[in-house]
Amino acid sequence: MAFTQRDLQSFAGAVVDDLLPTPLRLLVVGINPSLWTAATGAHFARPGNRYYPALARAGIISHPFDASEGYRPQDLAELHRLGIGNTNLVARATARADELSRDELRAGADRLRALVAQLRPPVVAVLGITAYRQAFGQPRAQLGEQPEGLAGARLFVLPNPSGLNAHESVDSLAEAYARAASAAGIPTALT
Repeated sequence: MAFTQRDLQSFAGAVVDDLLPTPLRLLVVGINPSLWTAATGAHFARPGNRYYPALARAGIISHPFDASEGYRPQDLAELHRLGIGNTNLVARATARADELSRDELRAGADRLRALVAQLRPPVVAVLGITAYRQAFGQPRAQLGEQPEGLAGARLFVLPNPSGLNAHESVDSLAEAYARAASAAGIPTALT
């Protein structure tokens, strides 16, 4: 699929449905959907996003999914079989996460607490330390497992897979994501 900037801009403010398999073992929380994700309906769909390559490198999924045109049925089935779900702190799609307000992030934290309390996944992984700090009012939080958990779930704050996050590589993302998957009982090649 090829989108023009005009095409993508038409998805600004759109909401992408959560991916919530049953049973839900690992809930992965993005900051908010990209315009590309909104256009395709697939989480982390923007070309260059390293989420699926990192999951594959960690051995969590069988191969690096190409979600840039939406989920292929077999890839979506694999996520369901593994119990890996996706949601976002803020539901509305934007071109960049820095377009979100602190109030939106804080409201997203409240929504996430309620969702986790309702669905009871054993592990939640928030992808993005800066957004986590703002949303949860934890300015000194560090990457890794958070001692306070979230609504009864183990809580990990992990690096954002966006290509804009130059501090991380697919290998370092894979190592971080493998720790959360392992805590959720999902086999990996790295733990």
